[in-house]
Amino acid sequence: MTENTPMSTHTILTNWQNNELAASLSRFPERNEPFILHGGAEVPRLALPDTINEDYLEYLGFPGKYPYTRGVQPTMYRARFWTMRQYAGFSTAAESNKRYRYLLDQGTTGLSIAFDLPTQIGYDSDDAMSLGEVGKVGVAIDTLADMEALFTDIPLDKISTSMTINSPAIVLLAMYIVVAEKQGVPADKLRGTIQNDVLKEYVARGTYIFPPKPSLGLITNIFQWCSSNMPLFNTISISGYHIREAGSTAAQEVAFTLANGITYVQTALDAGLEIDHFAKRLAFFFNASSNLLEEIAKFRAARRIWARIMKNRFEAKKPASMMMRFHAQTAGSSLAATQIDNNIVRVTIQALAAVLGGTQSLHTNSRDEALSLPTESSVRTALRTQQIIAHESGIADTVDPLAGSYYIEQLTDSIELAAEELISKVEDSGGVVACIEDGFIKRQIEQAAYDFQKEIESGDRVIVGVNSFQIDHEEKSELLRVDPAVETAQVNSLQSVRAQRNNDEVQTKLSALLQAAESEENLMEPIIDAVRSYASLGEICNVLRGVFGEYRD
Repeated sequence: MTENTPMSTHTILTNWQNNELAASLSRFPERNEPFILHGGAEVPRLALPDTINEDYLEYLGFPGKYPYTRGVQPTMYRARFWTMRQYAGFSTAAESNKRYRYLLDQGTTGLSIAFDLPTQIGYDSDDAMSLGEVGKVGVAIDTLADMEALFTDIPLDKISTSMTINSPAIVLLAMYIVVAEKQGVPADKLRGTIQNDVLKEYVARGTYIFPPKPSLGLITNIFQWCSSNMPLFNTISISGYHIREAGSTAAQEVAFTLANGITYVQTALDAGLEIDHFAKRLAFFFNASSNLLEEIAKFRAARRIWARIMKNRFEAKKPASMMMRFHAQTAGSSLAATQIDNNIVRVTIQALAAVLGGTQSLHTNSRDEALSLPTESSVRTALRTQQIIAHESGIADTVDPLAGSYYIEQLTDSIELAAEELISKVEDSGGVVACIEDGFIKRQIEQAAYDFQKEIESGDRVIVGVNSFQIDHEEKSELLRVDPAVETAQVNSLQSVRAQRNNDEVQTKLSALLQAAESEENLMEPIIDAVRSYASLGEICNVLRGVFGEYRD
């Protein structure tokens, strides 16, 4: 332990209460007392040990203070709850719009857009590669007309939107910007996040289009343009979620996600951006799995490692540049297709892990997602799970309720050490791109997934209702099915747009985009211009395919 004079908890708590970072509580005077009543008991706003020394400040510290182990905001959910953001999208834009407006009516505080597979890999709905996949796992977006329909009667200056799109992220972001323009909302008023994390696609998810180098160039284009034009928008959501879904351990999820983050930051710096100009708009996306305490420790460890990386390696000066802000989603891979009501319990535990771990926004999966897209009633139950945690559980009454738990802190240290060792291995092997190309990261994840599955098959790991506590007969549940006629309707809609637009203008805009791509200019403005002319996603991506080529695993 460091030799120093301990400070009393009373002094520290008084200083913390008076700190300017706690000013956000002034909007909620009823929650600004040192203690609040919950269930007849006094609950401290911030729990602290009896004495505080330098070691405590270095490894735990205060919420809202470096190294952010205890959270990125000093008041966390006492000031406001996390954003309750339900991931949704299916069929056509008009059908998805109905689901979004239903979710908003039910209390969702942010939208999260799921795109269908053709959209995710840059194909139009009438492309031969799209056959049988249109509107199945998300909403089909071909042109600006679809994006306009998607946000009908949804004011983009009042809602935060997250878009799970990666390789063609620059095109979907351009469409979002132009839809906002048509609503009279300037880009600098838009709030939300675009996933835009292509590196994890090569090792965990597979919806890549271009090779890593030009893909990193497109991401940097977005950083550059948005840092000047969209200051409230998160330009990337560096994603560990899909790494965990592919079978990684908690430590691997942290390590490979942060290694990707290092790569994005270094790429932006190499392009001439200043660290404190863009770093505050970086966001992260993690999986919330079923091992409650391990997941909580994982989130704490990730925040602490990232804060040190940004401060010590990249020499960030602004606190906002060192804060890891993250969205969490409950683990889709944990959902079972048998006894599906058990999934409600799994999701509740996972959501608790995310909240106790300090997430900034959360999506809770629905009970039936192992079988189909969720029904309206299932997605309502998933949303209600978050609302019950927020309003009835009491865990939002005090900041970071599990800090100081011997087991939580031991787990945090253990995950931190294992993750840092893996990050060092990636660095020593030439960095993330080199490890993608030689398969190192993918092999690590696949081995972890294999080991996990062996435990299930041997019975060493119990999955309730799957390899233990099984039943002979199950009641059939109502499932959502996408009508195959959706594909025909979407193709007809796309062809109608092509027939009505000014095709000479479209070709002019696509030619300008080709010239910009060949000259290595920032492509945001040329793509926005092409989108305004109703050039399709596939047409724009095909121009870029012609210049950048396509990645083959």
